[in-house]
Amino acid sequence: MSVPLQRPPEYGERLYFTEEELAKQREIVEAQNRRYAEERAEGRISMGHWVEDTELPTQTSLIVDPPNGQLPPQTDLGKQMSAALGSDWNREVFDSVDDFSTWSRCITRGLPNGMMPNPYNNGIQIVQAPGYVVINMEMVHEARIVPLGDMPPLDEEVKQWLGASRGRWEGNVLVVETRNFNGRTSMTDVPTRGSPVDPRASSTAMTIVERFERTGEDSLIYTITVSDPVTQTADWTVRVPWKRDDSYQLYEYACHEDNRAVRDFITSSRARRAQEAAAQQP
Repeated sequence: MSVPLQRPPEYGERLYFTEEELAKQREIVEAQNRRYAEERAEGRISMGHWVEDTELPTQTSLIVDPPNGQLPPQTDLGKQMSAALGSDWNREVFDSVDDFSTWSRCITRGLPNGMMPNPYNNGIQIVQAPGYVVINMEMVHEARIVPLGDMPPLDEEVKQWLGASRGRWEGNVLVVETRNFNGRTSMTDVPTRGSPVDPRASSTAMTIVERFERTGEDSLIYTITVSDPVTQTADWTVRVPWKRDDSYQLYEYACHEDNRAVRDFITSSRARRAQEAAAQQP
């Protein structure tokens, strides 16, 4: 999806494009979606093979609240936690697995990050069973098991990467509330267009509320509201239209904690620094 997480300032509090703006967006999307065919004709592989086709956006941002489409300011502690978290997208020194995000380590994208649009592997499969809903995310092969009804909440001392979810029906709307996060993942990451370069830290106090509202036989509106009083000064809400595609296949996301890329980054970073230090010797 080509809709940015945060709204470009020139749109102010306007959520939707005008017809003239949509025409310009259509040109951009069509050019992006031609890349695959162009690369095949030229016998090369680049971003056209890597990213998925995009559809014409109508919203100016995924964030619908606050009204300006921007992430709310962080608390002072939130800024400190985000700085400590760091980003492996702009980091120059890698000396430990802790210098990588949990996504790069193939552990998890976390939430809400894991439910945000991404350049590839955007598939989300929802399966219903008696008393449960399973939300299967293609990226990092994660399945969220959501009990429905009156199941008691998980003990607050138990913390998990994806938290503990409980669901209920409000008419034809599935509402899922999640808490009990371990506070070790970021809320945002660079691949979601319009995200800050530096990831936003989350805390164990974070809670999210998701709403899955069917709007047609093959469509629904997904909204997610993120609350974390430890790291941010206000809540924020994302709205994303989803389209059902029975022809879409979820293939294995072959990423795991023994991914050698992490080790190779560390060894090459150490070697480069050793070479630089040796070059400075008299």
